[in-house]
Order: sequence, then structure tokens, then C-alpha cells
Amino acid sequence: MVYALLSSPRSLPGSVLLSVTFGEPLRFSAPEIATLLLALLASAGLFLWRFAPILRKIIRSKKDVDFSLHPLGRRVWEFFWEVLCQAKVIKQRPAPGVAHAFVFWGFLAFALVSVNHFAVGLGIGFLSPGSVFGRLYFSFVAAWAALVAISIAGLFIRRFLVRPIWLGKKVSYESGFIAFLIFLLMVSFLGAFFATDGGIAVKTLWWTHTLALLIFLPLIPHTKHLHLVLSPLTIFLKRNGFSKIPPLSGDEDFGLVAGKDVTQLVSLQAYSCVECGRCTEHCPASNTGKVLNPKEIILGMRSYLKEFGPAAKTPLLNEARDTVANTSPDNPADNYFSMEAAFECTTCGACEFQCPVGIQHLPIIIGLRRGATNTGVWEDTYGTKLFLALEKNGNALGLSASERDKFIQKQAFPIFDGSQEYCLWLGCMGGYDPKGREIIADFARVMQYLGTTFGVLKKEKCTGDPARRLGNDLVFQTLAEAGLKAFETAKVQKIVAICPHCVRTIATDWREYGIAPEIEHHSEFMARHKARLPKQPTDDSIVYHDPCYLGRYQDIYDEPREIVSLAGTLVEAPRSHERSFCCGAGGGLVFLGEESGERVSHVRAAELAATGATTVGTACPFCNTMFRDALSAVSSTNGVAAPQLLDIAQLTARALPPIPPPTTVN
Repeated sequence: MVYALLSSPRSLPGSVLLSVTFGEPLRFSAPEIATLLLALLASAGLFLWRFAPILRKIIRSKKDVDFSLHPLGRRVWEFFWEVLCQAKVIKQRPAPGVAHAFVFWGFLAFALVSVNHFAVGLGIGFLSPGSVFGRLYFSFVAAWAALVAISIAGLFIRRFLVRPIWLGKKVSYESGFIAFLIFLLMVSFLGAFFATDGGIAVKTLWWTHTLALLIFLPLIPHTKHLHLVLSPLTIFLKRNGFSKIPPLSGDEDFGLVAGKDVTQLVSLQAYSCVECGRCTEHCPASNTGKVLNPKEIILGMRSYLKEFGPAAKTPLLNEARDTVANTSPDNPADNYFSMEAAFECTTCGACEFQCPVGIQHLPIIIGLRRGATNTGVWEDTYGTKLFLALEKNGNALGLSASERDKFIQKQAFPIFDGSQEYCLWLGCMGGYDPKGREIIADFARVMQYLGTTFGVLKKEKCTGDPARRLGNDLVFQTLAEAGLKAFETAKVQKIVAICPHCVRTIATDWREYGIAPEIEHHSEFMARHKARLPKQPTDDSIVYHDPCYLGRYQDIYDEPREIVSLAGTLVEAPRSHERSFCCGAGGGLVFLGEESGERVSHVRAAELAATGATTVGTACPFCNTMFRDALSAVSSTNGVAAPQLLDIAQLTARALPPIPPPTTVN
């Protein structure tokens, strides 16, 4: 709303002297009121005309079978924290985040003023500038107007002049025009403070403010600013849990195959993207020259819905489409919505964690994989070999179960019989990989040192994690049901594992088929007993790498650091905690052969080695195996000795007294 300067100063409560009192245009003629009414109807009508098709596509999308508003309290809290407080926006990108938050909070402050602005034009104004509340509120909004003007100017400079690569190569001139309109709204509001009451300047500023608002509204639906309308709803309605993969809804549901499989939540999230590029900035695939760009996956979904609609049978992934469908300008055959991109994802979760508008990328990407794998469209030699190994041998490495038996016998691990406190889960890496076996052996020593009784299952199959992430639901279900049956038969109550992938899969993904016993990661177990573990008198500096499936997936950051601190001086990598950079193994990619572009593991290994730490500490056998070769390669390139690579269990075990040899009875 626009106000004029009056000559007489007024005093406000609290002994704050104001030199101005706000005035409004003195009157509006009948033609002006009629013009305003027509403009309001035209603006609102154009907005609805452009927004209605989007809303219809979201509503007509397939229902999410597992959706529930419960727990409602958590949803309300996240809405308050992420929407109203803009906490995630600020935390992950502080400078532009604060600027964006100022714009958002300014719009909230302006809401009452804007409604009153149009009411005044129609002769029914309700917020009197002469009242105590009016003077206080207009002064309050004026402060926000200044902050918004400065912030939107800064954001404009960043997007159009600084142009970080994460924002994309294409410059959206519509975004620039909308930024100009927002700036004009603020300036026209503030400018009225210096206008003469009742003069032509007041009315000119009033109409300038009005036109800026009326032009801005219908632009929203077809620009990234649609997130102003949808993102609060997206954040409130997003799936419970991090990277929650929804269950299939019947025998005819194979995942995201075509538009008919796209659910309401997916459609809502696709239209909510603000195109900020935070997901791209932190994506290990995008950072290493691969096709995958998580932002473009979401925009590809939006583009598909715009072109084909939610009931379409046209395949989502380009490689599965026919020639005619591929000629769409929104979906050319060589664009980002490709099978290659979908299967380059490490499922690290950085994209989903960073998104400020509640988009859950991983269920969408894994949904695309499910659609391609379950229907047989995805053909990959390594993938086929992996699935056959899981079906035939029950482990991802394709080795005979007798190899695991030999390892158990060599280590003299007791078989779990129900009398022990813990079932020690070996997993594929702990049971078959040589380095993984070393980690298991050392962790078993730690448990023995602490006097904790444990046993291992006589027969154990893979949790199905790689099959789950690569979209093979049949293999995953078979393995999950076999695992649940094994725990039930053995009467297992508590499980401890060295692999965060196993912990996540058993604790969360298996719930689709039954509830597994309580399971924890070995970092949690050791941290709980840290007071009884020896502190090592050493100058060793240890840089700790946060595994994606331990950190972002399970929010476990402090426990492994507590264990590392017992073994030496903790060093933090430049990207750590929730911003940790992936090792490249997740999503089943460790089993899929060579990568295109730069190797993710080499990028991370170079970053860890550059800290100068003498040891790299890990808490995941997959991270360990990825860094094994990567650190050597980085060392060869730089001509310096590679740091030692040890799991936190190995760091702890090296301080333990040696186990005495068994006594023999003559």
C-alpha cells in the first residue's frame, strides 16, 4: 500500500518520535474503481487459468498408497522450522539463504498491507494509518521493504551476474523480470513516504504498486516462482523418513514406468522445484562429469507431465520411448531424463538432504530404476551378474557360502543360539571380502574385550541392499523374507553390524515385509562403551569420512568421532557431517563396473589425503573398499605416501591387549 508524507510529526508510545504519519490517496473516481476491479479479476482469472491445469495434473496423478498424515506433530514442526523459519534455506547456503529468507518474511509482513491496499482502492480500507497500530505496523513493514529490496537486488546480481554453475547455464529472463517486479513493489511502497499527501505522486505510486502486484500474480504458475504456492504444501506432505521407497501397489505396479505410475506426491514435488541447484551442487555424479543432474531429473518429470500428462503410457525414460515421442521439444532423445542418468546415482542422499522445498529425489530416481529393472528394459551385464549372484549364492560377491563358513571357523566365532546378547551380522563385505573380514575380526575382539556375548548366524544372506537400490523388487523381497525368517528361527533380539547399508536396509526397508529385531551400527555400540575402551597415547592424526548411509540416512555423526578421538587427533575434511562427499559405492554402483567421467572415490580420496592426516578413518566396509585403490592412485599422482586406511573398529582394536593363545590340556 502507498502512503504520503504529512508535515506534522506524531509521537508514538515508548517515547519514539516519528516525523511522519502515513496518508493514502484521498479518493478514487468511479472509473478508477471499475478499472481496479477489472484488473483484479483479470489478474486472478489469468492466474487460475494458468494454475488450474497444473493442479488438475497433480490431483489426477496416481494416489500414494502408503501416504499418511501421521505423525501430524512432526509435520507441523517441519512446516514451522523449514517454511516459516526458513532454517534449511539459511543453514545450507547462509548468504543467499538469509537474502531469500528476508524476501519470504517480507512477503509475510506485506500480506496484511497488500489486502488493505486493494480494500482502500475499493473504498473499504480497514487498516487506518492514523491509528497507533497502523503507524506501528506500517513502520514495521517499511523496515521489511528495505530488507526485501536489498535482498532481491543481491539475489538478482547473484543469478544474472555472478551466475554460479549450479543455477544452470540457461538464464531465465522471467525470473529477472519477477525480481524487478518485487523490487518495484518495495520501492513504490517506500517512495510514498516522501510523497505529498493527496498529490499526483501518491496516486502514481499507488497504481505502480497495484500494477506490479497484478502483473506478478499470473506469472507465478509458469515460472520457478510456483514454489511460492506449492512448496509449503510439499514440505508439509512429504514422505515420512529419509529416502523412503514407497511400496508397490499390486501386481501391475513395477515402479515409475510411465505417466500412469507417477503419484500425486511426485507430481507435487516436480512442480515445486525452485531450480536453485543445491542438489546439483552436492551430487557426486554431477561433480565428476557424469550425465546425472538431480535437478534436471525433477525438471524432466515436470516436463513429462506438461507434455504427456499423468495418465500417459509413454515411457518416462527416453531410451524406452519410440521415435515419435522422442521428437518432443521438451523431451529430446538426448536430454537429461535418461536411463544412463538414472543408473549413475549413488543414492548418497545429498540432493534430498539439501533441497529447501521438500523434494525427495531418491524415491523418484529409484522409482525410475524399478520401472526399468522390473520390466526388463534395463540391460546391464554387471547388473545381471549381480542379481544372479544374489539369487544363486545369497551374497553380492557371488562366492560360495562355504567361504563364509571357513572364515567363521578360522575366527572361532560362536553360532548364535539365543543365549548370547547380540547377533553379529557379517554382511557380504564382512563375510566374504578380505578387508571386510579384518574389520569384523577386530570388532569381535572389541566385543570380547568388553565382555559382550555374541554369535553369528549359521547361514546368512545379503540384506538385498544393492537389489533394492537398483530396482529389483523380486530379488529384494526374496532376500528380505529369508533374512526375517532366519532371525525369527534363531530367536534373535539384538543385532550389531559394521555396515550402515545393512543397518538401514534391515531396520527400514525390510519393514515392507516384517519387523526385524533391533539393530545398531558398531559405531553406536562402541560409543556407548567408550568409557571402557582404552585411550591411545599417539600423535596419529585421523581424518574421518562420514558414510552417506550412516550420516544422512541415520543421522549418526558424533558416535564414530568419539571412537576416532580415542585413537588419535580427529581431523575434519572440508566436506563433512551432512555435507560429506560420497565414496561412490552406494546405489549398487560398486558392483556395476567402471564409471564414466572422473571416479567419485578418487575425488573424495584426494580431499581426505589433502588434509595431511596420517590415517583415514571409515565406518563402512564399502567406503573402505572404495578408498583402498583410490588412496593409492592419489598417492601415485601426487608422489606422496598414502595415508593409512582403517575402520573405526580397527582403530580401537589396535590398542587392545593381545588375545592369549588357547591353553592346551595334556
